[in-house]
Amino acid sequence: MPTSITLTSICAPSDDIVAREIEGEIVIVPLVSGIGDAEDELYSLNPTGQAIWKQLDGARALGAVVDALAHEFNAPRAELEADVLGFCGEMVRRKILVIR
Repeated sequence: MPTSITLTSICAPSDDIVAREIEGEIVIVPLVSGIGDAEDELYSLNPTGQAIWKQLDGARALGAVVDALAHEFNAPRAELEADVLGFCGEMVRRKILVIR
């Protein structure tokens, strides 16, 4: 059973992907099979995903990521918590992020 993602979780990009910012867009390329969904060869993040991704340094808990985003975007904390937990949970499921 997968580990649940909480605000105390620390997430970082998997060693099995490469992520690059190209013309203002973050593109994620899996380096091994079994990453993401079979039909997807690469991923491009929407603006919310990009903002979250840029905060995932592998050192800060997701609660600190929410704090940083709340400061940057002046958005309701409950909404940011849901966005961060949902995004990270999905990316861990797809093996694009790992829990440290």
